[in-house]
Amino acid sequence: MGGNRDIGHHNKRLGKDMSTPSKLVIRNIGLLLSGDLSAPILDADCVVAVDGRIAAVGREADLDSENAATVIDAKGTTLAPGLIDSHVHPVIGDYTPRQQQIGWIDSCLHGGVTTMISAGEVHLPGRPKDLVGLKALAIASQRWYENFRPSGVKVHAGAPVIEEGMEEEDFKDLAAAGVTLLGEVGLGSVKAGETAQRMVAWARKYGIQSTIHTGGPSIPGSGLIDKDVVLEADADIIGHINGGHTALPDDQIVCLCEQCQRGVELVHNGNERSALLAMRTARELGQSERVILGTDSPAGSGVQPLGILRMIAMLSSLGDTPAEVAFCFATGNTARLRDLDCGLIEVGRAADFVIIDRAQHAPGKTILESIEQGNLPGVGMTVIDGVVRSQRSRNTPPATTLPEIVG
Repeated sequence: MGGNRDIGHHNKRLGKDMSTPSKLVIRNIGLLLSGDLSAPILDADCVVAVDGRIAAVGREADLDSENAATVIDAKGTTLAPGLIDSHVHPVIGDYTPRQQQIGWIDSCLHGGVTTMISAGEVHLPGRPKDLVGLKALAIASQRWYENFRPSGVKVHAGAPVIEEGMEEEDFKDLAAAGVTLLGEVGLGSVKAGETAQRMVAWARKYGIQSTIHTGGPSIPGSGLIDKDVVLEADADIIGHINGGHTALPDDQIVCLCEQCQRGVELVHNGNERSALLAMRTARELGQSERVILGTDSPAGSGVQPLGILRMIAMLSSLGDTPAEVAFCFATGNTARLRDLDCGLIEVGRAADFVIIDRAQHAPGKTILESIEQGNLPGVGMTVIDGVVRSQRSRNTPPATTLPEIVG
């Protein structure tokens, strides 16, 4: 009942007509990954969504699956929450000047990513660094991605890079205008821990979440941010703790995991060995819930449409992590640390899903075994807010079995 109230409140808030609710049923699910570390696999074969929110999860025989506007036959494949990329650098729409590429977000959708978090719109040519300009850019970025979702993907953007001279009133103004994120601390002129700590605290006071650059410089104007600065700044997310691209020494990575309780972000464009070290350290501390995944793209190494899937396969196969747990790093963990309404298969959450299967001719008897051997799954379909956004992926290896829209 509580879940139904949540759904009704959500739709009332959005001004939807509840007299004609839109209903989605996904049946014949062979494996249901929850995104929740405490129970990563659910005993269920059916998910029902109403008006873009999960309304019921369980066995189809026990659910109301009638009168659906859309019915998907999963045909025994795997359903997981849509993947979340915790670290991207968008600019405008589905275009990035970093690699002069159009359609990069759509390509990531074909890699199972349904939500992205901006770590700063730093690749905009002529990016303003004066206080008026950087605030204007952040507000504009937040607005245009709120108003336009490329291929349906949810891009949380408008993440200003903090600069010297900002005062508390600036953060209050940004929050009042709808800004909820800071770009990577350290990419601008603020590099001292004491200054960063003061601004991060102001941001937190007004509900703005912060991420700090970690490691060596990545773009002109950035610099080394070592463990001492990270610890003093106390940002909410330790951005690319495995470097973006250059990682800190091992002892500093271990120190950050041990002495800081903030999110530990591992990225595709970083040092893979360092990512494994950070993940293992968090696990040994009994704090795997802190581990989240991003790509840190677009970047000098390009755009990685399959970056999150590749991180899942790498951490699982080389880090002795069950595949269903690695999926939590890219879904539920990120949702909870980022305060998102997606990423978990729970009643009341956004109906954002990716349907996957073992790739054709891939080793491993099951999809989980195949991923644990380092293989990517094939994406058969993505769903965002209960709407099918893509079918057979043009980027992943072909899935053995594809879901089908049957009604």
